[in-house]
Amino acid sequence: MANDPDFINYVCDQVGDRCELSFRHMFGGTTLYSRGKVVALICDNQLFVKPTNAGRSYIGEVTEAPAYEGAKNFFLIGDEIDDGEWLTELIAITEHELPRPKPKRQKKKAKQEVSEP
Repeated sequence: MANDPDFINYVCDQVGDRCELSFRHMFGGTTLYSRGKVVALICDNQLFVKPTNAGRSYIGEVTEAPAYEGAKNFFLIGDEIDDGEWLTELIAITEHELPRPKPKRQKKKAKQEVSEP
């Protein structure tokens, strides 16, 4: 699942600034975020966008595939990666339809037992 850094940078450069795209390398793949929401994965130098109804309507005829073994199907994006406006719109549509991430719970501090001398 290793990715070429040049491919990751190319995909990110294709997406316009309005999506506020960021990424994080995880488990041999790369997770793409738009405004803090997971919108896509890059695995084996292929772009997989999270499926949404609005994304499906925008793409039209979608190709679905798992990003890695055991994963749910995502929209596999092919040559459309080269069209920055199209890709930016898809990422924006996807981000808009996804729910906000749940806030992370803060870990409770363990009570320290005080031993008396």
